[in-house]
Amino acid sequence: MENSNRYIFGRKPVEEQLLTTPEEIGKIYLRKDLNRSSVSKILSLASDNRIPVTEVPGSKLADMVGSVNDQGIVAAITEASYVEFEDWLEQIEPTPDTAVLLLDEIEDPHNFGAILRTAAAAGIAAVIVSKHRQAPVTAAVYKTSAGTAGRIPIVRAVNLNQAILSLKENRFWIAGLDTEGDSMIWDQKYDVPMAFVIGNEGRGMRKKTGEHCDFLLSLPMMNEVESLNASVSAALVCYEWRRQRIKLSE
Repeated sequence: MENSNRYIFGRKPVEEQLLTTPEEIGKIYLRKDLNRSSVSKILSLASDNRIPVTEVPGSKLADMVGSVNDQGIVAAITEASYVEFEDWLEQIEPTPDTAVLLLDEIEDPHNFGAILRTAAAAGIAAVIVSKHRQAPVTAAVYKTSAGTAGRIPIVRAVNLNQAILSLKENRFWIAGLDTEGDSMIWDQKYDVPMAFVIGNEGRGMRKKTGEHCDFLLSLPMMNEVESLNASVSAALVCYEWRRQRIKLSE
């Protein structure tokens, strides 16, 4: 199999990429026996953006992305979809309606994709990741995000703890999700720009990162369950933040 990090596959992810950042697609590959009427919108968008489309055998698609349900379509990505942290920070004007997620070494691409999907749906301003020990933006990430990976900035920082300090200087309050948190996610009032830290799937949030947080948040755990999946935890805090913002605007 070729390097699958260079490709996205499936009709919805490819269509979303064409709608959001078509400049990142270098070429589109269609399975030869694919009914073109099923991908008419994709073909129209590709034509509008002058992106070449090539028909290939199904085996060629498998060489690109492996044994997955590619739905007969694969797009070659010319570069990863990242915004550098310093560039993003210069452009952001935080308000109480601004929240971001910081991923502290999320290594599972399916978790990463699910978090991106939730963040986009909840109206999170950006997802900030480290350049090291972080799942890259791969085909699996695009697929799991159901095509929403390009809808909000994926911001890359050299050092996550340094990014936290910079966010603080720009009026963000930092809340880390931790099993030993000071309060439940719904007991904290979110009336300032917020940055929520989501820890690694197995190790949780790093100790040093936790020390940089203004406060720690937790979720109630019953029946001897120790923790939740990182993407589930992210979804819960994103939507508690969104619930409060809606209530305060009423």
